[in-house]
Amino acid sequence: MILADFHLHSKYSRATSPMMNVIDLGKAAKEKGINLLGTGDFTHPMYFAELKKNLTKFNEGIFIEEKSGTKFILTTEICLIFSKEINKVKKVRKVHLLVFAKNFEIAEQINDWFSEVGNLKADGRPIFGMNAIDFTEKFLEISKENFIVPAHLWTPWFGILGSKSGFDSIEECFEDKSKEIYAVETGLSSDPLMNWRISELDKYALISNSDSHSLHNLGRECNAFNFDEEKVNYQDIINTIKFKDKEKFLFTIEVPPEFGKYHYTGHRNCNFSCPPKEAINLHNICPVCNNPLTIGVEQRVEELADRKSGFIPKDAIPFKNIIPLWEICGKFKVKDKEKILLGKFNNEMNVLLNAEIDEIKNIDENIANIIGALRNNKHIIKPGYDGVYGEILIEGSEGGNKAQGCKEKGKEKEKDKEKNNKGKKKEKNKGKERQKGLDEFL
Repeated sequence: MILADFHLHSKYSRATSPMMNVIDLGKAAKEKGINLLGTGDFTHPMYFAELKKNLTKFNEGIFIEEKSGTKFILTTEICLIFSKEINKVKKVRKVHLLVFAKNFEIAEQINDWFSEVGNLKADGRPIFGMNAIDFTEKFLEISKENFIVPAHLWTPWFGILGSKSGFDSIEECFEDKSKEIYAVETGLSSDPLMNWRISELDKYALISNSDSHSLHNLGRECNAFNFDEEKVNYQDIINTIKFKDKEKFLFTIEVPPEFGKYHYTGHRNCNFSCPPKEAINLHNICPVCNNPLTIGVEQRVEELADRKSGFIPKDAIPFKNIIPLWEICGKFKVKDKEKILLGKFNNEMNVLLNAEIDEIKNIDENIANIIGALRNNKHIIKPGYDGVYGEILIEGSEGGNKAQGCKEKGKEKEKDKEKNNKGKKKEKNKGKERQKGLDEFL
C-alpha cells in the first residue's frame, strides 16, 4: 500500500518551517509512514534547483530522495485572483489550485510561463492575476498529462466553494474547462461525508492532503493506494484518481472536520463560534462586537447541500479518521510517549491505524482511548472556526466516547455561551444522522 500526501509547502512559502526541505521531508515521511510526497512549491526558483539536485528519477514521473528512500511527485499550489460576474454580481474571486507535473522538463516549461505572468521568487505559492479558464487552457497546452485539483475546496477565503470569494459550483469557476477537473481536495475542515451531501460533486474524486507547513503535520490527511511502491508511476496515480478506481484507490485519511480551523462559523477576535443554525439566527453577525462572522465550512456545505446528512453515494471511496500523534501526546503532556510508540510500531501511521489498542494502552491509556475513539468514529472535538484549530476534548473510556471537561479560553459573555450551547443542541439530530450514515458505510 502507498500512503501519499500530495499537498505541502517548502521553506520558501510564507509561514513555513525552515525544516521544509527535500532531505528533511524525506526523513520525516519515513517516520510518519508516508511512501509518496508531493514536492510542493516547484515554482520557486531556489526550491526547484534543490529538487533537481536531490531527487533522481525512480519510475516515470516518480522521483526518489536517496538518503531516506522517500518517493516524490512534482506538485505545487498556486493562487489565482480574478474578477468574475455570476448572476449579474461581479466580485473578486480567490482560488487555490493544487497542480501536478510529470517531470522536470514539463515543470520547467510551466515555470517559464509563470515567470512571465507573476513573481515566482516572492513566495513558494505564487499568485497570478488570471482566471481559472485561461489558466487551465494554457496549463494543459503545456502538457496534457498535467493535472489540476481545486485545493481545500470549502475554506472561506481561497476555496473554490468558499463563503468569502468562491463559487457555488465547479462549473461556475471553470465553465467549459470543468471537464478537465477530475478531483477536488476536501481540506481539513470537511470530510467526504460532508461533500457527499452535494450531488454535483459526485463526478469528482475526493482526495485529502495535509497542506503542511511543518514536518510534524505531514500526512495528517493523505491518500491510500493499492500499488507496488517499486513499480508505480505518475500515470498510475493520476488515472486512479481520475477514474475513482476503487481497486486501486483504497481510502483517504482525514482529521475529523471539526479539527479544521474553519469548520464552524465564528469570530476569532471575540472568541465566539457557533453551528450553522445559530449563525443564521444571528444573521451571521457576531453578538459580541456586531461585525460579520466568518461563515464556516459546515454552514457553507449546508447552504449548497441537496442531500441529508449521512448520505453515501454508491461509488464512494472510504475514509478513516486520525489526529496526528504529536497533537494527542501534547494534549496529555506525554511527549515522551510519542518516541516510545514510534519505536515499538515503526511509524506513526502504524500507531494510528493498525496497532492493537491494548498494546497502546500498555504505553499510555489516554492515547489509546483517543485512537480507539477515532477508529470507532466516537470522537468529540471542540470545532475550529475563523482560523482557530479545533481542540481535542475527549479523554475516552469504553471506545473513547467520554467527554472531558474543558475550560473556556475566551471572554464571551454568559448569554453568548448559552446561545452557543443552544445552537449545538440543535445540531444534535443532524449529528446522529451523520453518525448513522458513517457507521453503515464503515
